[in-house]
Amino acid sequence: MAEDIFSTGEPQTIDDVLANKDERVALQQSLIAKYPGRTVVALKMNIPGPIKNNSALEKLFKAGDAQLRSMMTQHQYVIIDDEHWNRPTGSEAVYVVDMKADQVKKLAVSFEDEFTLGRLFDADVLMGSDGGARALSRTNFGLPARTCLVCGRPAKDCARSRRHSVTELQAHIADMYTTYFGGQLL
Repeated sequence: MAEDIFSTGEPQTIDDVLANKDERVALQQSLIAKYPGRTVVALKMNIPGPIKNNSALEKLFKAGDAQLRSMMTQHQYVIIDDEHWNRPTGSEAVYVVDMKADQVKKLAVSFEDEFTLGRLFDADVLMGSDGGARALSRTNFGLPARTCLVCGRPAKDCARSRRHSVTELQAHIADMYTTYFGGQLL
């Protein structure tokens, strides 16, 4: 099944991913400068391997983006600006939210932990600080670290040790995709 989702797309190198990260950080910095005192949320997916985007992965991203936006609306968080990217390095969204960063972070953690596809996403929450942006982490709130997509151990431990192969991770993502979309590949 993994080959069905990851068989198309433009392979990305580490240099491509790092260049995209630099552009994302620059955008976040510019939005923090433009909207002082507001909270910035950067939404992206955790996709292993060289294929970071294609129609199936974009469909996953859109589902997560819609869910997070819906959660913000339900909590009456006002999105005052947003940017969306759909690049070979992956789909991303950056929102400026008129709500306190700690409240937004708790919502982002809820999204990542409780939404069916949430484990595939990083919803980073940033607030302005002297000299730029400061990201809030789960540890700021005494929350447990994210768990591995496959085995439930701390995700950072599995990533560092490369406990799971790219193929194994992609197969798990493909299973999540077909389960969520009712077996529809595209």
